[in-house]
Amino acid sequence: MIPLWLHALSVAMLLLGLCSALVIAIDESRAPQHMWIMNVVWPVTALFGPAITLWGYFAYGRLAAHDAMHGSKRGKASGKRPTPFPIMIGKGAAHCGSCCALGDIAAEWLAFAMPGIAVWLGWPTIFSDKMFAVWVLDYIFAFCLGIVFQYFTIAPMRDLSFWPGIAAAVKADTLSLTAWQIGMYAFMAFAQLYLFRRLFGVRLEVDSPEFWFMMQIAMICGWLTSYPVNWWLLRTGIKEAM
Repeated sequence: MIPLWLHALSVAMLLLGLCSALVIAIDESRAPQHMWIMNVVWPVTALFGPAITLWGYFAYGRLAAHDAMHGSKRGKASGKRPTPFPIMIGKGAAHCGSCCALGDIAAEWLAFAMPGIAVWLGWPTIFSDKMFAVWVLDYIFAFCLGIVFQYFTIAPMRDLSFWPGIAAAVKADTLSLTAWQIGMYAFMAFAQLYLFRRLFGVRLEVDSPEFWFMMQIAMICGWLTSYPVNWWLLRTGIKEAM
């Protein structure tokens, strides 16, 4: 049985994530990001990392607002501090993670609404647990969204046409997204197979607050595992700094 305190904490953390995303979205409506895709990245990242994302957005995300960027080019914002490289890496990891978050949310709810999808993806013929089959769908959705997000980041910055832009997006996002998903999968496996089944004697279900609270923590684990990969991608110029 799931403890009452854990249920209350799960609901509170989900509400905190939603409120944080709303605060950022409202602020972006007044001061849009210079790179439009970041208007999506920041609120989505706030869904699973509300405190650190709010700090990061108001400390550094505001520096990339459209008006601030143009003011800087005209010499009006020369007093603004530059974004440190570790923060650039964190933003790059969050850029990747927002695709993973949106992809996982869509895939998990789709598999919940249409259980036959898990069967098509190998449950129980290949995978003994439905969770592993759904992870295949998670990765497919996250990867497709990741390529879209990277394309609309890299193509304008490098002035690339469609196919070269897609190729650059695949090159920039594959390792980062895979590293993120590994961290996320590792924690969700721990939460599902050990924490809830063995300790609480229940299965995590998609329609429960506890599932999405665990997913919030899993996304943070994904950010941590993708951080060193994004460090390398930015250092080598494969991925663009944001």
